[in-house]
This record gives sequence, structure tokens and C-alpha cells, in this order.
Amino acid sequence: MIAEPVKEMPGPAAVPGFPEKGSECPAATARLQGRQAQLMEATGGAELSCSRCTFPFGLVVVIVGLVVTAVAYGFNSHGSVISVFGLVVLTLGFLLVISSAVCWRVRQCRKQAKRRESQTALMANRELFV
Repeated sequence: MIAEPVKEMPGPAAVPGFPEKGSECPAATARLQGRQAQLMEATGGAELSCSRCTFPFGLVVVIVGLVVTAVAYGFNSHGSVISVFGLVVLTLGFLLVISSAVCWRVRQCRKQAKRRESQTALMANRELFV
């Protein structure tokens, strides 16, 4: 009996543009940063302004939830699918508005802290020249 050589099973082909697992490829990192720059160009830099978008959307969802709930309870359909749906939409709208307000407040606090730090640095530099 003649032993046949064992053929290696081919692995999955590497996808071009994606680094192998566990490898740190600077070209892939540069490509990702390029894609982020393209995203910023396409959105006009609005990808970091989540709270500015969620606030009006949250208000619209609250209004829709109010209307659906009012219509459902107007027909005395307490506990029906439409009344539950209206209450869920209303709750989600309130959560969007609240999360938007929290994000806005956190951003304001960070801005104030940066201003305070820069003012402190300016005053420290001023004392050096006196």
C-alpha cells in the first residue's frame, strides 16, 4: 500500500483591506482614520452632536406617543395593544429627551472645566512675566 501525501486544507482567504487578527497594522489604522475623515466631511462634523439630534427627535416621538395614547384612551381601549404601544412610544420619547438633556449638561460642564483650566494656565503664565 502506498501512502498518499496529506494535502493541507486551505484556510479562509484574507480579505483585502482588513488586517489579520492579532496584528497591528498601521496601514489599517490610517485607513480607518481616513474613513472617519470622510464621515466628518459627509456629515459636516455632526457625528459628534448626538444630543442636538436626539432632542428634536425625542420631542417628535413624545408627540406621537401622546397622540397614539390619546386616541387609544379616547376609544376606551384600556390595556389594548394600541394603548400599550402608545405608552411605550411615549416613554421612549421621554427617555430620548432626558438623555439629550443629560448629554448637553455633561458637555457644558466639560466646556466650563476646559475654560477654567485654560484661564488658570493663562494666569500662571502671567505671573511669570510680572
